[in-house]
Amino acid sequence: MSETTHSNGKRKTAKARASITEGEGTLRINSQPLKTFREMFRQRVKEPLVIAGEEVYGDLDIDINVNGGGIQSQAEAVRMAIARGLVDYTGDDDLETEFRDYDRNMMVEDPRRTETRKPSQSSKGARHKQQKSYR
Repeated sequence: MSETTHSNGKRKTAKARASITEGEGTLRINSQPLKTFREMFRQRVKEPLVIAGEEVYGDLDIDINVNGGGIQSQAEAVRMAIARGLVDYTGDDDLETEFRDYDRNMMVEDPRRTETRKPSQSSKGARHKQQKSYR
């Protein structure tokens, strides 16, 4: 095991960077404890910790910086950063397999992005055209 492990996760435009060090088991996101975030966000972020188990992360400090995107995308990016960081820190291939079996997006980035808006069309979307009247 190494002293400090850095990992990152991305989802759409949200980017999360995690630093994992030995400590007393704290989890901070943008220098705030996890309990200050919404319940849905907390549950999403805790998934890799629950799968890994208390014996893996119980004595680790996890500091995460996340920016960009919305709340759901940030939660997914944080979740990926934690999962990748735990696998790097422990060097456990079985843990990586568990994460992949639970949800592949914990270890592998989702390549889908929003389609760019095309010129000379309305602002409602990439392919939305103006309605045309024939009569």
